[in-house]
Amino acid sequence: AMLRVAAQAVAKRAAPQWGAAAARPALVPFARCYADDANLLKTALYDFHLEMGAKMVPFAGHSMPIQYGDSIMDATKHCRTEASIFDVSHMLGSSIRGKDAIKFTERIVVGDIAGLKNGTGTLSVVTNEHGGIIDDTVVTKINDQDVYIVLNGGCSEKDQAHINKHLAEFKKNGGDAEFIVHADRSLLAFQGPKAVDVLQPLTKLDLKTFYFGMFTETKIDGKDVWITRTGYTGEDGFEISLKKQDTVSLTKKLLENPASRLCGLGARDSLRLEAGLCLYGNDLNEQIGPLEAGLTWTIGKSRRDDCSFVGGDVIKKQLADGVAKRRVGFKFTGKGAPARGGSVVKLADGTVVGEITSGGFSPVLGENIAMGYVQKAFAKAGTELMVETRGKSTPAVTAKMPFVTCHYHRPSA
Repeated sequence: AMLRVAAQAVAKRAAPQWGAAAARPALVPFARCYADDANLLKTALYDFHLEMGAKMVPFAGHSMPIQYGDSIMDATKHCRTEASIFDVSHMLGSSIRGKDAIKFTERIVVGDIAGLKNGTGTLSVVTNEHGGIIDDTVVTKINDQDVYIVLNGGCSEKDQAHINKHLAEFKKNGGDAEFIVHADRSLLAFQGPKAVDVLQPLTKLDLKTFYFGMFTETKIDGKDVWITRTGYTGEDGFEISLKKQDTVSLTKKLLENPASRLCGLGARDSLRLEAGLCLYGNDLNEQIGPLEAGLTWTIGKSRRDDCSFVGGDVIKKQLADGVAKRRVGFKFTGKGAPARGGSVVKLADGTVVGEITSGGFSPVLGENIAMGYVQKAFAKAGTELMVETRGKSTPAVTAKMPFVTCHYHRPSA
């Protein structure tokens, strides 16, 4: 059952909308997303995943591993205590380069990219003309003429169309920038408290002073890589971009250490939910803006006066006037089935005040958790509500996120 719920959770779909006229979307199992495996893209690790006993599922147009021989429960706990390797090569690694790279990047994302130090990055969002989120992304400033952007694989087509549309306008007005997709590269996420100990003997880069959010080009086991200290599990870790032909070899090298284990999308979804992190298509979509999503902090303070990005006029008004709903966490005070995307949030009298967008059982906490959107009046932590799943209501309280303590490698105070 946990595998099926995880498969539905990480399947790309529009986030449910709640309200009197909202239609309830069907939850589409992975197996029905595509006709067969032959129609799917395959990463450089595809054959290796099969050799290692992975259960493969369609995700973001790719055939991806949801789990290996261990359970999703055990895989989640392993990442919290040891080191886990995730194939995230379905993600869209790209760069914006040129004399006006920073200026154009700040046209499409809300962050203060100019204010970043060279070789550092930040989470940001790409917005549409109505202030809704087209995608969430990690943006890294390599230098003033080179910006590295990792976008969601499931949003690849619409992201590229959006960026190229605005790039054409930018260049027409004299701007100097190019958008480059790194189709020749793979991306590995190496996460967990022991990842640093596994990686350090394989590189001359001093990982003690390579802090969260930093990027550099270096060698790992003799292979040229781009490495960022980041991830989407709440644990310390790294994302490693490398040439496709080097991917299997490096993965095998990392697995030589007994602390390392391959990990699939099922555990990745549990890990990000425990860390209070959004899944695009569930918790974020083009009708939800950064303020509603609790991502106001991604809007650079230096940019809030002019909001000179796509949809900035709408977001500037929201900054002044506030928004009607907010993303919150949920913990459950009664027994019941785990909430999932589409579960309705109600008051005791049955009044609908929100909807769950992600939910499941936390392997680390040993209890059900969820996140979703509620009317602003009910967003304060500790507010008692009811969550209806499969026709049965379970008492819950709004909770602060993350649900678990996150461990990011930052400089000592």
